[in-house]
Parts: sequence; C-alpha cells; structure tokens
Amino acid sequence: MKTIKLSCKEARDISIVEMLAVLGHFPKRQSEREAWYLSPFRSETEASFKVSLSLNRWYDHGEGIGGNCIDLVCKIKECSVGTALYFLKHLDFQTTAPILKLSSTLSRKLKITEVKEIENSNLITYLSERKIPINIAKRYCREVHYVWSGRSYYSIGLKNRSEGWELRNAYCKNGSSPKDITLILKKGSKNLAVVEGMFDLLSLVKEELNYLKEASILVLNSISFLEKAFPIIREFENVALYLDRDEAGRKATSKLLNRHTNTIDRSDLYTDYHDLNDWIVNRVK
Repeated sequence: MKTIKLSCKEARDISIVEMLAVLGHFPKRQSEREAWYLSPFRSETEASFKVSLSLNRWYDHGEGIGGNCIDLVCKIKECSVGTALYFLKHLDFQTTAPILKLSSTLSRKLKITEVKEIENSNLITYLSERKIPINIAKRYCREVHYVWSGRSYYSIGLKNRSEGWELRNAYCKNGSSPKDITLILKKGSKNLAVVEGMFDLLSLVKEELNYLKEASILVLNSISFLEKAFPIIREFENVALYLDRDEAGRKATSKLLNRHTNTIDRSDLYTDYHDLNDWIVNRVK
C-alpha cells in the first residue's frame, strides 16, 4: 500500500496553537490577534514566545527567531524537515489554522485530573531514552494526567513545595500552578545538593554518589527561582551545586559561590556536557 505523505504546504497550514496544545504548551495570555507562551525552548517565567493567530506564524523574542509550524517542530525536536513532517503527520490535530477564542481564561487553565504511580508505557520508554531506571523515577515522580480545553494529556510529574507540578514527556516541558522549587529533605542532613530540573535530580540519584547518602536535594525547577534557594542554602553546612553548564547555569553557579561560602561547584563531573542528564545519556563508558 502506498504511504500517504504530508506535504510541506499541508504542514505549514497546521495550526501552531493546536500543535502546541497537543504537545502540552498552552497560552499564558491571548487576544484576538495573538497568543503568548512561555518559550518551549527554555525555562522562563515571563511569556516571550508569540504566535500570530491570523498569520499562523511564531516568533521567539528571547532568541530572535521565528517561522511556520515545520520550523517550530525542527527547532523543538532538533530534527530535519523530513522527520518533522513525519512527526506532524502522526499527531492528532486538524490541518487548519483557526483563531481560537477564549470565552473564559479559566476554562483553558491546566487542570490536574489524576496522579498515580508511573505505569504508562510511553512514559516508561521516555525514561529509558533518558537513561533513568523506572524504580528511581517512581521514587520521586508520578504519572500526572491533566486536561486543557477539553483535551487530555499525561506526563511524568515532579511535585514542588507549593503543590504545583513540573511536567515532562517526550514532546514537551510544562507545569501547573503554582510554580516553585522542589525540596527533598533528609532528616538530620547537613549536606545539600542543588540541581536545576527533574531529570538532573533523577540523573544525580542514579549515580549513587557518596555525597547523596546523607544529603537533602533542592530542585530549582527554573533558574528564575534562584533567590528562593538562598535561605535554604544557609541552613546547611555543605552545599554541592550541580547546575547546567550553559550561560545561565554558569551565571547562577557563580552567583551562589560568591554569595554563600558553604557552596562548591560540582559541575566538573560533566565538564563536556550540557547538564547531568546529557552526561548520563551521552557519555562513553
């Protein structure tokens, strides 16, 4: 049987808003002309990613780039046009570009519907691709199902201290309100490990470092929450920093080292990699 392919023209006509919704990204605010999102390319607290609803085009003000639906998939997935077309063909949405109207902002808020032990085969496969054993993921995370605008989604969830969730699956990074840090306390611990995100936490635990045997762990969930870590860091004698080695991560590390004398930079563990999970996935043993 001949395979029916998705043409570039058809793919360009796919609604970017609909495509982002399927991937779990939802507008933070929206008017009749445009929708604003937290960038799908990085962690941020102020929406800098704009979608023109009339033109069906996107623009990321943080990176100064934009384009159509194909360009967006290529950027998110870091893939070729051919791979992007295959990916778009197998997602469930309509190949039209409607202007979505918000009759009520409350109706489009993300709503958690179920939290349970991780058992979904797609999420388990995703964890395997990230080299995270399922037993470690189950120790710290849950399978979280949620609804937005009548559609159901599921992700691996890490709960923060304010009862919000950081949500990850193979296609997107998302989160429910309220946003906050995650603090995993070990009773009587004098040591603290600081990481940026969910998969940094899981990667660090996988390594079974001696330091972690008696350490609490603080997950920032976003570099923008760095100052929330200050009072917590002061409560520990020794604080090991395992932040990303990109520009934002290096700046955050430098800020903590200069401000707190009890901190030490441990990112030398993965010097040639972006972060802990990148090291776990790509290192050669």
